[in-house]
Amino acid sequence: MKKLASIAVLLCATVLSSCGEEAFPDITGPMGEARIKFFNFSVGAPGVYFYAGNNKAAGISGASVVIDAKTGVVTSSVEAVTGTIYGGVTAGGYYSAMTPGSYNLQAKMADTLQRATVVSTVAQVLSAGKAYSYYMSGVYDATLKTAEAFIVEDNFPATADWTQAYVRFVNASPGSVPMTLYGTNTTTATPQAAIGAITAYKGGSAFVGVPTGSYNLDAKDAGGVSKITRTAVSFSAGRIYTITVRGTTTLFLDNTTNQ
Repeated sequence: MKKLASIAVLLCATVLSSCGEEAFPDITGPMGEARIKFFNFSVGAPGVYFYAGNNKAAGISGASVVIDAKTGVVTSSVEAVTGTIYGGVTAGGYYSAMTPGSYNLQAKMADTLQRATVVSTVAQVLSAGKAYSYYMSGVYDATLKTAEAFIVEDNFPATADWTQAYVRFVNASPGSVPMTLYGTNTTTATPQAAIGAITAYKGGSAFVGVPTGSYNLDAKDAGGVSKITRTAVSFSAGRIYTITVRGTTTLFLDNTTNQ
C-alpha cells in the first residue's frame, strides 16, 4: 500500500483571517504530486470519511483548520465527527495532495458504530501533476448501505487567458438525461451561451473560457428543455470553477472553485 503524502489542503477565507495571492497556489502548473477532492453527492447518504486503501485521504470537512498561508499546508485541524455529509465536499472544496500511484479510493461511514462500512469505492491511478474529483453519487441504498461513485480528471487549460474565468460542467444526477450548461451574463444580457458540451451522468465537460461577471445558469437536455437553473453566480478573472448538477426529483447546481 502506498503511503499518502502530507495532505495539503488549500483553504482560504473560511480558515484564515485574511487572504493574499500566496493563499492560492497555481494548480494549473506542473505538480510533483497528484491532487484530489471528494464530494458526497449521493442522495440520502450518511456522512462519510474518504480513504485511499486503509489511509484516510481527506477527513477534514467543516472542521477547525489552520493553514500555512504561503504553502497551503494544514498545520493543525479538528476533524468533523459527522464526516462529509450529503451535498458536501472535503476540505472546503480544495485539493488534498497524494503520492502518485494506484489506489482503491473508498467512502466509509463516519458513524462510530459503522466506521468499517464501505459505502462506495473506485479503483483509480492517480498520476503526478494531475488533479481529480471523486463523486459519491446515485441514490443511497439504506439496505445494502452502498452508493455509486465516479471520478473525473480535472483537466485544467494548458494555456489560459487569465483576464477571464474557466468553467466546466459535471453531471452527478443519477438517472438524468445528458445536459448542457448554459449561461447568461446578468450585466451585459448577452445571448445565452453553452458552457462546454452536452454531458451525461458520471461525466464532465472540458473547462472553457467565460468572460468575468455574474451569470444566470441553466442546464438543458438535448431538446433544449430546462432541467435546473441557478441565478447570479459570479465568475472572477483568473479563477477556475466546476458547476455540478446533483439530486433526483429536486435538482441543485453546485458551484465549486477549483483554483
